[in-house]
Amino acid sequence: MYVKVNYMRVAFVMQLYEGCEEEYRRRHAVIWPELAALLRETGVGDYSIFLEESSGKLFATLQIDDPVKLDTLATQPVMRRWWEYMKDLMDTHPDGSPVVVSLKEMFYLA
Repeated sequence: MYVKVNYMRVAFVMQLYEGCEEEYRRRHAVIWPELAALLRETGVGDYSIFLEESSGKLFATLQIDDPVKLDTLATQPVMRRWWEYMKDLMDTHPDGSPVVVSLKEMFYLA
């Protein structure tokens, strides 16, 4: 039986420090299996991060069945360790979480 799941697209921007592009790519190329599992268990799918090279802006998009679930990630030890691991490469809050600017969807062509 086919069950259709409605996903919401989420997009946001983060700021990468100058000169950290290759290290950011390298760390994500070997993303921790337990972090990938947590994201999937939370309902995150179709997750991509793009770099706007001239500004160092990271543009991320993902799909999730319930965006409120994203808030639960901050309480997970593996997510907190990942933030600690990545904070030397990008703008972060005092708790190590990345500074994220949410984007409002203005157009979508399915």
